[in-house]
Amino acid sequence: MPVRSLSSSVLTWPDAREVDEAVRRWVDRVVMIHPEVVRVGYFGSYARGDWGVGSDLDLIIIVDRSDEPFERRAARWDATELPVPTDVLVYTRDEWEDLSQRGRFYERVMREAVWMYPPLMGERQRPT
Repeated sequence: MPVRSLSSSVLTWPDAREVDEAVRRWVDRVVMIHPEVVRVGYFGSYARGDWGVGSDLDLIIIVDRSDEPFERRAARWDATELPVPTDVLVYTRDEWEDLSQRGRFYERVMREAVWMYPPLMGERQRPT
């Protein structure tokens, strides 16, 4: 979240590197307590490098399976420790595969995404 300097009235917003490092620490903890996690990454303005003051983080989590409906899954993932507001999207492996067959959203995410877990060769690992 924005932070007010002790000696100034100026608010500062976390930059891409700060956000990336915070997400990596969060992901390291999350995958230890959620064995169903298949993949985690982020997309959108922080991944593209065009973030600005007020930008949120678009986080995507792919899990092996879930009994909860899509609309309620994000509630299980507490991202409040991240330094910016975060939209969490949680897909099952099957749902993600289905999106890959028919969606612009899937193509956009795959084009922009910074994947953090698991680390894979040839994919973007750091923000530009």
